Amino acid sequence: MMNDKYSRLGQDIYANIGGPNNVESLYHCMTRLRIKIRDDSKVDIAGLKAIDGVLGVVSADTLEIVLGSGVNAKVAQSMVSQVGVKENEEFPTNVSNYQAEKSEVQAKAAEVHAQHKAQLKQTWWRKALGHISAIFIPLIPAFIGAGLISGVAGILRNMLTAKMLPANWNLGVTILSMIASALFAYLNIYVGTNTAKEFGATPALGGIIGGVVLLPGVVAPVTIPNFLDGKPLAAGQGGIIGVLLAVWVLSYVEKWFHEHIADSVDIIFTPFLTILIMGLFTVFVVMPIAGWISNSLVGGINWVLNVGGPVAGFILGLFFLPMVMLGLHQILTPIHLEMIQKMGYTPLLPILAMAGAGQVGAAIALWVKCRKNKKLVRLIKGALPVGILGVGEPLIYGVTLPLGRPFITACVGGGIGGAVVASFGHVGAIAIGPSGIALIPLIANNMWWAYVIGLLSAYAGGFIATYFWGVPKTAVHGEVEDA
Repeated sequence: MMNDKYSRLGQDIYANIGGPNNVESLYHCMTRLRIKIRDDSKVDIAGLKAIDGVLGVVSADTLEIVLGSGVNAKVAQSMVSQVGVKENEEFPTNVSNYQAEKSEVQAKAAEVHAQHKAQLKQTWWRKALGHISAIFIPLIPAFIGAGLISGVAGILRNMLTAKMLPANWNLGVTILSMIASALFAYLNIYVGTNTAKEFGATPALGGIIGGVVLLPGVVAPVTIPNFLDGKPLAAGQGGIIGVLLAVWVLSYVEKWFHEHIADSVDIIFTPFLTILIMGLFTVFVVMPIAGWISNSLVGGINWVLNVGGPVAGFILGLFFLPMVMLGLHQILTPIHLEMIQKMGYTPLLPILAMAGAGQVGAAIALWVKCRKNKKLVRLIKGALPVGILGVGEPLIYGVTLPLGRPFITACVGGGIGGAVVASFGHVGAIAIGPSGIALIPLIANNMWWAYVIGLLSAYAGGFIATYFWGVPKTAVHGEVEDA
């Protein structure tokens, strides 16, 4: 019965996106199904939103259908199994085993086409966000796993320092730190590989350029000058931003050589010339420029937090939920990673995590005030546990956003939590991953208590704002269904 449920949901999604023949590829992330569409005019956004089980739809360069954690993986597997491919593999253009009423979809095409034109403005920006998402989402399990191991190692190290553990634990802590460092020490290479894959280049070449940024083999007294200021380049200068930029350019260089070099010698000269040109370009151009950009970003954010303090925290916490709703939050991933590389932690993530906590408070207020609305209560019961753990999309699309005002008051709660966290200062996360209480082990500098106070403040802020000002009468007096 469970398999039938996910299969039916997948069939309903296919029916509203023009069938498998209109799909280029699909995969799932933490809460969403991400589908590359061949012809956007065949997609019925309103029909997708009306499907029972769909929590929300974000129409971007990649169509994003919010299903919730767990459900999305099962639906994705059902959809690709039907076609005979794997996630992220290209769909065939003549899928014959899908019975769809194409005529019905085509009848809706003219109506939907105008809607898509308006929604797909600023295509270059949406495409950039889609690329960033595709590059970093496959790394999220690694971030979570390595980050938690690093957090455990940090706690044990502090206990050793305080002589709460015997000295012979030191070897175990060192091994844990080594395991966690395997990701962060070579993160540039992983990002380079994924970036090349995303832009249609050879993944191994992207990995080489990611490694070039680490300046392997350059040992003092040998140095490479920075053309901007004449100072020696530092290993890793430009970081993730430099890798993204360099490998993006590499994808065009490699494709140009593939087009202009004879097939008989393409396998020899294309990788040779691509690596040579892009290696030199990365060292002498990209690293200095990207280093300046990353230093400016990190310095600018720190300046805003130091000068703005609670006000800056309130604004960041207030506006993060709309960014999540529009799928714009992925743009922050490279900034988080850059701050972790330079400072050892990102002070942005604990502040932005307060947005999800504000939603939790708002949902609890709705539960209390609208307890007679059994349908709404069931939605809250389903979405609240994952919201507490830091996955906010089910609450956004299933509870607060459809009701309108609770979404705004949830944002206010997030702003209050952000202001509290920012007022303490030096509250940062050593890795990225889910927020909520799941982020507690990743908080740096033993400041977990400040983060917890921020969470409680956001819960309270979202609850109070929603309880007194954010509950629509239609929700309170909604249809009362049998439990």
